Order: sequence, then structure tokens, then C-alpha cells
Amino acid sequence: MLAFTLRRAIQAIGVMIAVGIISFSMFRFAGDPVNQIVSLDTPAAEREAVRKSLGLDDPVVLQFARYFGNAAQFKFGVSYQFRQPVSSLLMERMPATLELAACATVFAMVFGILMGVYSALKRDTFLAKVFQAVSLIGISLPTFLIGILLIYLFAVVLGWLPSFGRGEVVRLGWWTTGLLTISGLKALIMPSITLGLFQMTLIMRLVRAEMLEVLRTDYVRFARARGLTTRAVHFGHALRNTLVPVITIAGLQFGAVIAFAIITETVFQWPGMGLLFVQAVQNVDIPIMAAYLLMVSLIFVTINLVVDILYTVVDPRLRSTLRRPT
Repeated sequence: MLAFTLRRAIQAIGVMIAVGIISFSMFRFAGDPVNQIVSLDTPAAEREAVRKSLGLDDPVVLQFARYFGNAAQFKFGVSYQFRQPVSSLLMERMPATLELAACATVFAMVFGILMGVYSALKRDTFLAKVFQAVSLIGISLPTFLIGILLIYLFAVVLGWLPSFGRGEVVRLGWWTTGLLTISGLKALIMPSITLGLFQMTLIMRLVRAEMLEVLRTDYVRFARARGLTTRAVHFGHALRNTLVPVITIAGLQFGAVIAFAIITETVFQWPGMGLLFVQAVQNVDIPIMAAYLLMVSLIFVTINLVVDILYTVVDPRLRSTLRRPT
């Protein structure tokens, strides 16, 4: 188990180095940073002074070593647009994005698993067919359209929920949360549903398909023959084995939720890292763009590592495979 974890960790470090190279290339080939900092009528001498202060006249190898060393310490330079350290900007926006992603994932997991299990066990009922129709709608409609429809219905027509912003937040140290205020909870409902609807339908269809497959296996039939109750067979045996692929999808989708929360944050003007990235693209703010790429990659790599370890916890067959000498 320890060797398996170390091997996965080394692979994760290799992936981060590759992403660091791509991120570093954005600084060198996406434009001249000096042009984003100084004005058009700045003298050549001042331009060279700025270039030297940024270390852009150093050899490429030295620049990459310095950049990767700073990135390992979460130092990503200064934003061209905001004239503030990029790390502080990301840390300021990170609680909003993580809170939105966590609520969307919980929404997708809870309702996706419940709807998937019900659709598998009661697949001929009217409600199961309704769930199937909802899953098709959730997969077919684009995220921005779902957000606009929710805003129109619940904010414009009914006036129940706010159409933009995060609402009132409470600061707990460096972390800010809207889960402790009424306006914060109201502001979180529509973005969470918008962001988590696609993941919910994906999990629901996966759970339904896996549950139907597991219910046909021999060990489930043997469990019924032993006289176990229906609840024990469905939830103690079938659902447990169904959760192995669900963990994979849920883990990867959590990273995707954070990475692709850009659209949802733009539609609802949610003050997170995704909205900051959109503003950086509009203003060619390369330090923010590169830092966002590294942060999202780190989240993906970490989630993949955790999912690989959870595999061995959920499925005993994998533990026996890891112990087997090669």
C-alpha cells in the first residue's frame, strides 16, 4: 500500500512539472509582459529597467528554475491588471469557488445516487421515468442556458432568489463563507444547481447502469439464497460494489467542477477564481492565467491520488492485488 501511494505521488509530481513547463511557456510566448505593465510612450531605457527587474533578460533555464521554485511556494508574481500579488488574489477568491464546487458536488452526489438507485430498483415506475427524462435534460442543456433559465424563473418572475453575487458572508480567519447567513444560502442555491446538474445526471445514469449490472451477478443471487433481507442485498452488497466507479467519476468531476466553474461564475457574477480567470483573459493578465492553470492542475492531481487510494479502501480485491508479488 505504501509503495503504491509513493508511486502515485511520484507520477503526480511528474505531471505537475509538465504543467509547470506549459504554464511557464505562457509567460514567454503569450506576449511581452513589459507591454502589459508600461504605457505605449514609455522610453526604451525604462522598458529595459522593468525587463531587468522582472528577470526577463536572464537565460531561459534560470527563469524556469526561478519560476518553478516560486510556484512551489505559491508565489506567482504580480498581476498586471490589479497590481497585487497573484497568490493573494487567488486566496481571496478561492473560498467562493471551493464553497460553490463543494455544494454542487454534494448536490450531485446525494440526488444522483438516490435517483440512480431508485431508477434501478423501481425502473418501471412513473417516477423512475421522470428521473430518466430529467437526466436527459441535464445532459443536453448547456450550463449557461440552465443558469439563465433559473435566473429568469426564480429571480425575475418569482423573485425568490438573488440573480447575482454571493450575498452576505462571514469571515472565519482567512476563509469567507456564505453558509452561515440567509442571504449567502439563497445566493448559493441557483449556482450550485446550475453547476451540479450535469454531474448529478451523470452520476444518476452511472449508478443506475452499475446497479442493474450488479444485481445480475452471482454473489447477489447467492446473498438472496442465504435469506438476507432485500435491504441488506440492495444496500449492503449491490450498492457497495456500485460505488467503485462512482468514486472515480465523483472525484474527477469535483476537479472538473472547479476547473469549469468559469461559466457558472460568469453567469451569476460569483466572485470566485473562475470569474477572476475570465477577467484575466480579457486583459491578457498572464500571471493570473498561469497561476490558475497550476492551481487547477494541482487540484486534479491531488483528487486523482486520493481516488486511487480510496479504490483500495472500497474494493478489497485491489488490496489483495497490491499485496501480490510481481
